[in-house]
Amino acid sequence: MVASLSDLTSRAKADGVKFVSLQFTDILGTIKNVTIPVGRLEEAQNKGVWFDGSSIQGFARIYETDMVLMPDPETYRLLLWEGPEKRVARVICNVLKPNGELFEGDPRFVLKQALAQARERGFVYNTGPEIEFFLFRTDGSPHVEPVPHDVGSYFDFSPRDTAAQVREDIAEALEGMGIPVEKIHHEVSPGQHEIDIRFSDALTTADNVVATKYTIKAIAQAHGLCATFMPKPIYGINGSGMHTHQSLFDLAGVNVFYDAEDRYRLSRTAYRFIAGQMLHARALAALVAPTVNSYKRLVPGYEAPVYVCWGEVNRSALIRIPRFSPGREQSTRLELRCPDPGCNPYLAFAAMLGAGLDGVDRDLEAPPPVEENVYHFDDIRLQELNIATLPISLSDALDELEGDQVLRNVLGQQAFQGFLEAKRREWREYSTLVTRWERQRYLEQL
Repeated sequence: MVASLSDLTSRAKADGVKFVSLQFTDILGTIKNVTIPVGRLEEAQNKGVWFDGSSIQGFARIYETDMVLMPDPETYRLLLWEGPEKRVARVICNVLKPNGELFEGDPRFVLKQALAQARERGFVYNTGPEIEFFLFRTDGSPHVEPVPHDVGSYFDFSPRDTAAQVREDIAEALEGMGIPVEKIHHEVSPGQHEIDIRFSDALTTADNVVATKYTIKAIAQAHGLCATFMPKPIYGINGSGMHTHQSLFDLAGVNVFYDAEDRYRLSRTAYRFIAGQMLHARALAALVAPTVNSYKRLVPGYEAPVYVCWGEVNRSALIRIPRFSPGREQSTRLELRCPDPGCNPYLAFAAMLGAGLDGVDRDLEAPPPVEENVYHFDDIRLQELNIATLPISLSDALDELEGDQVLRNVLGQQAFQGFLEAKRREWREYSTLVTRWERQRYLEQL
């Protein structure tokens, strides 16, 4: 890690860096990149790098084009899969307006603002994501068919399994970038894998999620495979989620979710946080499950949460409380199970935090836990327990988000409007598309 701009150029040269990738994300979480020779890094540090904001999804209108990238020296990392003859370093950038002010529509800025507001309340928000993905075979054509490269299942291992080598190479590359990997393993579905990133403050974790995704794609490509974070690429099997473990620490580094006297070892603050996320769950879905395809994962029967409830070790619940182990008080946490890896982690974590803190600020009461398999409940039982469901489509989720003032305030007007417009366009495009299923169902029948 580089502490200051003055150290950045000298560190890059000492590492033998030839090019520097200046990165940021658009409103959807897509990585944007400007590559400069290392000789231009000092100028970039001092003056920034200008770019056309109107060409970036959700950033600026056509008459507000000029924007500036300013490197954040703490995000300097080597991309170790590149050979030493053309070594590349990555630096994430803050996005500035022409007058030098931070741009409110930058997703990373949105998260930084949310974390700053939490800090004013005396809280540090930590997250630990479990990122699932598929590896598919390729035949060299531009379009990849979803054919899993293996027939393995949960935690399977074969010493000659290509996927085992791919996973090891991914872990090695991430560790070399300073991204600590908790574990990486085969998941339930054929061709599906999971990598767990060690918990940290949410900004560091969001940066690491973005880097992890493009690292996985690069390593997979080097092995002749295609990695995808599409939530539901294959009908009839489990989709990919990004279950996210969350905790609040105080400024002295003590986990404020822990209470030794409680049955679940949860504090009053933790219960209020649960209540806030449940209250805003339907609107939150638009940000943590933000694609048309996300709602084909969020259906009963595939270990994906559909019902807004919480419980200990209940994998059908929206929020799960991992079982407490003596001596691990600092590990007390809440696992939100509805996010998927298609989300923009900066916006998702900001919204998750905002929803939870709304419950804390308003002293909301969490409902009783549900320790049964909610997928087996009928409508009458769901009504008896007052268990709501997540939206069934992206359109419904966007309607909920549009009416949720708390989450709108967390995003800010610029990011909220940019996100909403982009996603409404996505839904309209999907809604008017004539699919193969429709032709097979109706072409000769009607």
